Amino acid sequence: MSDVLRAEAHEWEQDEAVRDLLKRRPEFLRDDPDLMRTLGVRIDASNVIDFGPAALARFEQAHRQESSVRRHLEAVARANFDAQAQTHEAVIELLGARNHADLAWRLDAVVRAGFGLMGTVLALEGPERTPAGWRPLAESQVDLTLGRGKPMRLGVVPTAHGLFGAAPDEIGSVALIRLSLWEPARTGLLAIAAEDPNDFTPEMGHELLEFLARVVERTAERWPVP
Repeated sequence: MSDVLRAEAHEWEQDEAVRDLLKRRPEFLRDDPDLMRTLGVRIDASNVIDFGPAALARFEQAHRQESSVRRHLEAVARANFDAQAQTHEAVIELLGARNHADLAWRLDAVVRAGFGLMGTVLALEGPERTPAGWRPLAESQVDLTLGRGKPMRLGVVPTAHGLFGAAPDEIGSVALIRLSLWEPARTGLLAIAAEDPNDFTPEMGHELLEFLARVVERTAERWPVP
């Protein structure tokens, strides 16, 4: 979940806590004249709290905002659940790969069909041999693309478009995840392309992408690179 969504969820939890407090201790509001004046409410002769027009308008606006946040959080939860289910299906498909080329092909197929994205590329730094179906990279190219030592980069990365062999205006955003394979370790890259610039953004959660990358690493290590 992104920081923005976490903040919205935190605010909603705080609102619920205030509501629960007022239900348990109505005198907290009733016995505080300054707070009641600020809220635009008053106590009538029958000891019933009367909300003035301004207070009612604020209450209605807060209720609409709360409902909107709740609907948004529910939609995000459903989307996360769907993404997890699709990722687990992708893992099952990848574990059935027979060799490096088949692994690259299966990964590209599940990303296209399961997630509706443009496709994927598996790449590996040289100078040693690159497996069939994988793209060769120059030494230190992963660091140049991601930043030295960084595990991942999400968003608009024009310098990564060449990995996919697509025209620059066809790719809106990319996900680039560092791979570390075999012993002695070789550095690789899992690259995913999307047409929409908002599919991959720097602030989005990336736990599922990291999980997918670790599955690719463990699966690829079944077969040595001759």
